[in-house]
Parts: sequence; structure tokens; C-alpha cells
Amino acid sequence: MTESMRAWEQTEYGPASGVRLAERPIPGPGSGEVLLRVRATALNAGDVRIMLGDPLLVRPVFGIRRPRDPVRGMDVAGTVIAKGADVDGVDIGDEVVVELPGGGGLAEYAVAPAARLAQRPQNVSPTDAATLPIAAGTAWQALEAAGTDDGHRVLILGASGGVGTFAVQLAALRGAQVDATCSTRNRAVIEGLGATAIDRGIPPAWLPADTYDAVIEIASGAPLRDLRRLVHEGGSVVLVGGDGGRVLGPVPRMLRAALLSIGSRRRIRSLAAKAEPEILARLLELVADGRVNPLIEREYAFEDAGDAIAHVAGGHTVGKVVVRVSE
Repeated sequence: MTESMRAWEQTEYGPASGVRLAERPIPGPGSGEVLLRVRATALNAGDVRIMLGDPLLVRPVFGIRRPRDPVRGMDVAGTVIAKGADVDGVDIGDEVVVELPGGGGLAEYAVAPAARLAQRPQNVSPTDAATLPIAAGTAWQALEAAGTDDGHRVLILGASGGVGTFAVQLAALRGAQVDATCSTRNRAVIEGLGATAIDRGIPPAWLPADTYDAVIEIASGAPLRDLRRLVHEGGSVVLVGGDGGRVLGPVPRMLRAALLSIGSRRRIRSLAAKAEPEILARLLELVADGRVNPLIEREYAFEDAGDAIAHVAGGHTVGKVVVRVSE
């Protein structure tokens, strides 16, 4: 194996035009880590946020003046080719899926924490597998936070993106009756996933009150009181993502949600999704069984990864965008 690799990197915070293909040293796995030959990388809104350094609140974690890890891409399917010390239960040659902390996936090789790995079933392609860690994992955790169960009625606001398309499918698998907002052009897609589509141009204030057991709000920015009125007593609104201000991002809205929930039987919860290998393994099983089908809008060759991240930064992705790194 050579000592260098190709990687898409950024040397400072800024737009996708600043991400360039470059030669970088192949990283070595430390204790508790493995080295992966990257097969596929899926991109998320979180990758764009880190690329931009927005909000400023994230910079102490990801780098004050420039990204600490210059390579974007957190969701990776790859092959284990080397192990660091203290790695058990993982073998060279294993096909795995992982959420990388901070990034590194838009490269030919990446280091990953062994504790975060999930084995990729043979009948799940690397591109399908790479879509799951953040988007499907977040959808799973949002439905768990809402207590979604058989017979519940669930509204998903912002259903066309990665999290939304998985949330629709997972809610339907739980036996819920699913309504979902989307644009007119995505109506057939969302209904094909198992939901009744609602035009996203209809404000939540116009929807009937006390209707839902749960509302999953994905970065819609709708007024919190309008969201809360949609659920009946004992129901929950779960907030996923959101832009917010330049400095604090969604934090002020999260605080307002917590205040509105005090003493109320209609709770508003802000989801802080995290990497859960056990959930990822269960999601891979659902895909292997054909019960969940990742919706991939576009696949890009590795040489075109700059175009891929620019497309995601444009904010109109339906489902997921995946970069094929190696065969």
C-alpha cells in the first residue's frame, strides 16, 4: 500500500467551492481504532454545517479558525485493512459501516473507532449501507423519543430529506398512521414510502389541533406553539435539526421548547442524536430484509465529490446523496 491517498479537503471554513481534491498521508489507526479502505460515503446536512463552521458554537469542537479534520464525510461503508491496539471482535477484511466523529469519509482511507462499527450484511450494498448511520439513526431515535407505537398517528414535517424518508418508513413499520409534509413534486415519493402526503406550503397552524400522538419536526422552523397544538394531551413534538442563528444555532429555540414544556402534557423534546452501533446494526438488518429501502437521489464518483457536497449544500436533496469511493 502506498503512503499517500486522495482526499477532498478544505483548509478553511467556507462554501463547497473551497473543497479540493488533494494528496494526503494515509492515517494510521491508534488504540481502539481501525483503518478502513472507504467504499462509499453518504453526505449529510451536518457535513455542510462543519464545512461552513456554522453556527459559531460548533467551532470549539471542530476547530476555531479552520476545520480540525479537513476532510468531510461522516457516514462510511468500508473494509477493515488494519487495526490498532486493543481492538477485539473485528477482523481484517470485515465489511463495516460507521459514523465517523467529525469527518474523514471523502477520502480513499479513513480511521474509525472500532466501538462504533457495525458489520455490513453481504446483500446490502456499500452505497445503501452508507446512508444509514446519521439519517436513519436520527429517524429511529426521534421515533423512540416520541414513543411511536402501533396505531399511533404521526406527522412528519419535512419528510423529503434523508432523515424524513427514513422516518416515514420506520414509523410505518411500527404500525403508525403517517402523515408527512413535502413539496408537490415529491408527493408520489413520500406516498410510496407509506405516508399520506400534505403540501408543505400549508402552515401547521392550519392543520387540525389535537390530532397526533407525535409530531417529528425536521428543520421546518415552524412556531413551537403551532407545533404543540397539533398533538393531543400526552403527545410529543420532537425537534430534529434546524438552522437558527449564526452564533448559537438552534440552541435558543431548544431552550424555548423546554420552557414551553414545563407543566404541559404536550411535550416538546429537542433531539440530540448520537452514534448508536446497536441501532445501526438493526437498521442494516431491516435493509437486508427489504423492510427499509434507502432513497438515494444521486450517486457521485469519487472524482466528482466536490459537486456532491455542493449539491447537498444547496438544500434541496430528496433522500440521500452518496459518493462511491472504491469498488
